[in-house]
Amino acid sequence: MQSLRMIEDWPVPNAATAVVRGADGAVLGEHGPRERLFPLASVTKLLTSYAVLVAVEEGVFELDDPAGPAGSTIRHLLAHTSGLAFDEHRTMAEPGNRRLYSNAGFDVLADTLTKAAGINFAQYAAEAVFEPLGMRATLINTAHRSPAGAGGLSTLADLIRFAAELQAPTLLDPSTVRAATREVAYPGLSGVLPGFGHRRPNDWGLGFEIRGEKSPHWTGTANSPETFGHFGQSGTFLWVDPVGGVACVALTDRDFGPWAAEVWPQFNDAVLAELRG
Repeated sequence: MQSLRMIEDWPVPNAATAVVRGADGAVLGEHGPRERLFPLASVTKLLTSYAVLVAVEEGVFELDDPAGPAGSTIRHLLAHTSGLAFDEHRTMAEPGNRRLYSNAGFDVLADTLTKAAGINFAQYAAEAVFEPLGMRATLINTAHRSPAGAGGLSTLADLIRFAAELQAPTLLDPSTVRAATREVAYPGLSGVLPGFGHRRPNDWGLGFEIRGEKSPHWTGTANSPETFGHFGQSGTFLWVDPVGGVACVALTDRDFGPWAAEVWPQFNDAVLAELRG
């Protein structure tokens, strides 16, 4: 895919890599280092969310079990509606009333899973998600960093496997993945989409951002409203467009900023245009 060569012009210090995968399992295009380890930042939230959903299906806890502030549940934490502040364990709203994007909420999720399962969250994620999918290089370091973002490291090769799982689930029931990625949790709530400002509504599933009608957005203008995924402050993103039957991953070594808000949508539109001929 010639569109993937656009990453060569991105203003990154050393490395950028990208891949496009079809719903039929075929890698449609790939450009850049496959095995280089990149910090994921908030793309880690997708991995954390998937581990939490596995725990729900395994009976470790239930989505509506209490967790976090009074009145909050696992579901609220996944959907960024627990009321917790961005990076502080401070309650700023009643659960379910506002879409407050919260790293602190994902810290609580990891702690809750650790206590309920009786093993460290990082170990649970590895055994429940990474090892079964063959994601040998991926890890979430919770010893000194957050499962919300700073602790996640992975490679293009591993995230291809994770994208494949999102397109054709093997670890979770497909209905669980559909609910997490295609159904808006607490519809109609507004809130800030980090890096892009206030959005009304700010649609989110269970750990997965749902594109909806947000504009501007880090995906392309040609991405369907059903597109779901996440981007990370470390200059990374992963999205799946179930309407187009395609997934895309990009990893870089430059933090997100105005450069990414400019080139990512252009790149994503070029990818989709090439696929559509």
